[in-house]
Amino acid sequence: MARRGKMFPASLKGTCSTSILVGFALFVLMSVPFRTAAQDQNNSTTATNRSGPINKGIDYLFNYLNMAGTKKSSEFQPLSQRERTRIYAKTMINPLGFGKVGLSAGIDQWKDKPQEWEQGASGYGKRFGNILGQYSIQRTVTFGLSSAFHEDNRYFNSGKRGFWPRTGYALTSCFLARHDDGSRSFSFSQVGGVAAGAFLSRLWQPPSQSSAGNGAVSFGITMASNAGFSIVKEYLPDLGRALANKRKKPPQN
Repeated sequence: MARRGKMFPASLKGTCSTSILVGFALFVLMSVPFRTAAQDQNNSTTATNRSGPINKGIDYLFNYLNMAGTKKSSEFQPLSQRERTRIYAKTMINPLGFGKVGLSAGIDQWKDKPQEWEQGASGYGKRFGNILGQYSIQRTVTFGLSSAFHEDNRYFNSGKRGFWPRTGYALTSCFLARHDDGSRSFSFSQVGGVAAGAFLSRLWQPPSQSSAGNGAVSFGITMASNAGFSIVKEYLPDLGRALANKRKKPPQN
């Protein structure tokens, strides 16, 4: 059966367009809160405006990135189990998470990965369900283990100065967690969640992707992606402040 050729562009056209729209929507959702919050710095009704969609958008973004807002590590306070459960529940229904799943499924559809799932709406649905399943397992296992071991995987800004100290802190944060006393050590919950999502998903994968080696590759890719996102988390508050300061500057004549 042909995987590429004349039928491939036609069957992929709709799903590629959908993926592009999903990716664009994800970008807008992640950037609008900071832009709008920056605009509101010059508005005397900021407090009123931020109580609505703006505040909700920023909350979605921080929840998706598993950030403790813009708090620094020195401001750490341990989570109660109720707070931990609330964060987990919000993560599972966060629209940014579904947008990321849709975009990733579109990329796999474009790459025809795995080939057994073919193209068209049915293939896209399988890829979407596959990534959503991995994401759900990862989050659920992380939640369970973090509750048991009292680990807090939220990202707190380092509070450090200089590119290398801040970047080094960010890179180690993808496999370290805080405990109730504020100390950091190896995160069994975060690493265990990634491993569970990578290897348990092999159970429903087709033969070309069902081996332990494929699971190891998926684990490595996810951990590397988490490291990259940690760097984004470290510098994201800087972007918000830069946008706010830009809006504060009076227009030049």
